[in-house]
Amino acid sequence: MTPDPRIAVCPGSYDPVTLGHLDVIRRAAVMFDEVVVAVVNLPVRKGSTLFSIQERLAFIDDATADLPNVSPEPFDTLVVDFAQRRGAKAIVKGLRAISDFEYEFEMNQLNRLQAPDIESLYLMASPQYSFLSSSGIKELAMFGGNIDEHVTPLVARRLKEELAR
Repeated sequence: MTPDPRIAVCPGSYDPVTLGHLDVIRRAAVMFDEVVVAVVNLPVRKGSTLFSIQERLAFIDDATADLPNVSPEPFDTLVVDFAQRRGAKAIVKGLRAISDFEYEFEMNQLNRLQAPDIESLYLMASPQYSFLSSSGIKELAMFGGNIDEHVTPLVARRLKEELAR
């Protein structure tokens, strides 16, 4: 009998996915048998999204095509409920700064109250991505800044189409 697969969920809005997100996803893919990139359909904290759920899933699918153990999926429930449905025992997130830690610490405590059997695992941002955020990338794109080194070519093209002034 084979042991249960080690499944992790990497939740986020990914609007759009950045190379910082992909760094965390790739690092998680080495640690777990399966990584489900859980893309929240309608984020409460961030409001409406620039890209549709289908396009955000496609961005991730394109960027992780070389990782057979990674799959993007939409979700619209509590992340711990989604993780339990998928059989995951871990939620993996990246941390960039103290402000990320404060928010994630609160979320961790709430998640543990809901599902004490699911662990939260935080990966520190790699130095070259420690400043990246989807909102920052969207702002750069809106004002014609160079985003090519921060997102995949597909995301860069779509951002330029959507946000060009």
